[in-house]
Order: sequence, then C-alpha cells, then structure tokens
Amino acid sequence: MVKILLFSPSGNEVKRVGIYKDGKVIDLVKAYEFLNDAKPPNWFYNTKDLIEGGEGALFLLNKVLDDLKGIEDKVSYDPEKIVYYPPVENPEKIFLLAVNYRAHGQETSSPPPKEPYIFTKFANALIGHNRPIIYPKASQKVDHEVELAVIIGKKGKYVSRKDAYNYIFGYTILNDISFRDRQFPAEQPYGMRWVHGKGMDTAAPMGPWIVTKDEIPDPHDLKLSLRVNGEVRQEGYTGDMIFKVDQIIEYLSNGITLKPGDVISTGTPPGVALATGKYLKPGDVIEAEISKIGILRNYVIEEEK
Repeated sequence: MVKILLFSPSGNEVKRVGIYKDGKVIDLVKAYEFLNDAKPPNWFYNTKDLIEGGEGALFLLNKVLDDLKGIEDKVSYDPEKIVYYPPVENPEKIFLLAVNYRAHGQETSSPPPKEPYIFTKFANALIGHNRPIIYPKASQKVDHEVELAVIIGKKGKYVSRKDAYNYIFGYTILNDISFRDRQFPAEQPYGMRWVHGKGMDTAAPMGPWIVTKDEIPDPHDLKLSLRVNGEVRQEGYTGDMIFKVDQIIEYLSNGITLKPGDVISTGTPPGVALATGKYLKPGDVIEAEISKIGILRNYVIEEEK
C-alpha cells in the first residue's frame, strides 16, 4: 500500500502524517486541506491514531492519494529537507528480542534461547531518521544493532501463529542502541542491567517510515545491513531468525494485550561492537538498512557536559 511517516516540514509546524512516494514526501494534512478546503481528521496528525483508525482511516488516506494524482508536487516536500519523528511516537509497548539470530549468539558466546528472550525500552529512547543519538556521559561502550521492527495494527490477546499476520500493520527499521558497560556490570550477581544497558535517551532510532504489510508479503526474506561512516559492520538476513514473526506475536500475546502502534523489534544479525570491539563514538554516522524498507540514518553527538 504505502510508506507512512510522521514529520514536520521544518520542525516548527504541527507534526503530521506523510506518505513517501516516488522520491518525495506527500503532506497528508496539506493535501486534505487542498482538496477539501477543510481541516483533516485527527488520523492525519498522528500515525498511532491512523493505525487505530483501521480500514476507515486507510480508505480515506488512499482516497486522498487517488485524488492527488498528477498534482502531488503541490503538497510535497524533499525528503532530505524535512524533520522526521519516530513513525510511531507514543507506542504503549516496545518489545525487543535478545539473541534471535544464531550467528549473533555465537559471536557473543550466548546459547540459543529455547523461547523468545524479551526485554523492553521506553518512549524516551525513540528518535526519528536523521536525528542525533546522544553519546552519554554514563557510558563509554555504545553499540549498534540493526533490527526489523513489527508495528501492531489491531488489538489482540492470545493470538495464534496462524492468525498472527492479521494483527500486523507494517514494518520499519529499529537500531537497538546498547550501552555494554552498563548492560554487563562487573560486580552484580543478578544478571544483566536491561534498563540502563538498553534504555537511555535516544537509544531506539526508528524509521524512516512504516512500510505497510502488503508491500512485504514475507518478512523473512529481507536483507539487513548496518554501516558506520560507510564501513559495513553488520550484515544478515531475516530468514536467519530463530523465532519467526508469527511465533513472536503468539508468545508475546500470551497474557499481554497487544495494541495498535505497539512495536516488536525482532533481533539483530552478527557484527555488533560487543564482538568486534568497534564501538560508536561522537561524530559517527550510522546507516541501518533493510531491503524493501529503506535506510535509517542517524549521527552520534556527545552529551553536553
């Protein structure tokens, strides 16, 4: 169907939903006003509201796009000149999988899990495409992890594997920024520190947009890669996941209600700095890429003293 993003033209305007199409970003708010001489519904100001709007919201979105044919330039922007926000800015839940690629487990000496190994992040970690990742005063071992993220499209609990794909709205890229010196404390008998090891500010770049699920019929047929300053650090294929997307949804929804806009990030392929020693540093430019979705680009800045 479409590539859906949340943006503002220069950062000073109200956030709104956009559509990436043919190398430009169509402003749905501006388009609706142009076509109807009226204020658009709330669906066009927030991607989570759009997802919650279901088929009705998507029908209206596609009607606007159809009515715009031939005149898209009147309500479009250069995608390199807008301000991007996380494609879902306020999800109720953000789930991530640890050790869901065998090669990543091998490089970090982690045995393959017998069931999905889940941790969470919070909305403070989310940033959009082309936005800065803060290199914090609290860590000196900042790592990267390119991941395919699933965006939930409708409410569900106790979802079976055979029905799992009916609950997906689309897919995006998430870079699971990790702080290894905080994640693996030298003296702590209770295991990893997940909160500080994974959840510091700006530790979940996501975007640049959501690709609706009809454009990706098989989420396990995608290539992932991550480059730092042009150097390839990670490379792999979603087909190498230990637990597939439908299994993960079934597992998570066993007692937990999934809701529209919830994010499930599905793990990372090998090449992380924990294994290579090539940790991020201020000034680095990171490009996380997944085929059929695009490139999520961010840059690292030092936290102010």
